Amino acid sequence: MAARRGRGAAARGRRQARLKSAGIGGGVLLVLLAMFWSAVWPYVTAALLLGGIGTMGWRLWRTNRIVHARDHRWRQGEEVKAGCRTLAEVDAMTGTEFEELVAGLCRRDGCTEVRQVGGSHDNGADVLGRLPDGRTMVVQCKRYAPSSTIASRELRDLLGAQVHFRADVAVFVTTTRFSRPSEKFAVEHGILAVHRDLLGLWNDGASLLSLSRVNGHGQGNSRHRARWKQVYGK
Repeated sequence: MAARRGRGAAARGRRQARLKSAGIGGGVLLVLLAMFWSAVWPYVTAALLLGGIGTMGWRLWRTNRIVHARDHRWRQGEEVKAGCRTLAEVDAMTGTEFEELVAGLCRRDGCTEVRQVGGSHDNGADVLGRLPDGRTMVVQCKRYAPSSTIASRELRDLLGAQVHFRADVAVFVTTTRFSRPSEKFAVEHGILAVHRDLLGLWNDGASLLSLSRVNGHGQGNSRHRARWKQVYGK
């Protein structure tokens, strides 16, 4: 206890010594300024003016950054709202409209060089582009009834398209779910399998790259799938 009080007293002594030194230094500076004011006042005035201008400039720059950041967040939010469709609306789309939706979501997330290539001679690809990190991607889009499933052969076709277009990443986007073998195949071959549940998250604002963290998960349970079978009668 005594040792602790001794350390406290020593710390207070050091603080008082620093304050005393600062006071003496300030006093000496004021005396020197008074003695040589006629010679130094232009420099002091200039330093104060520059300091004031610098402070004002920094505050304006900081305010501008804050305003731009808020505007950017607002625009992103508006883009998400404008691009959102309910899954029921997505189900009513044609295959081409669904490809356009997927291409638009890719652009929203910062993908570049995005273009639709779907058609009778699409070589297994519907959308091509570059991810925000620069990697090339090939996307296959399948707008199927939610009660159906994606078979492994369709993922094999996408792998062929990835080789054909020399793409770094393959993405399969569908309005339905993947069979267990096809989901396993996707994970084993590095295909990002965007099933109905993940499509809903992506459509609601989640980024495409963030979906890769849950690849192979989240397809709903058997009760969820039974409801869709009852609704669609399949």
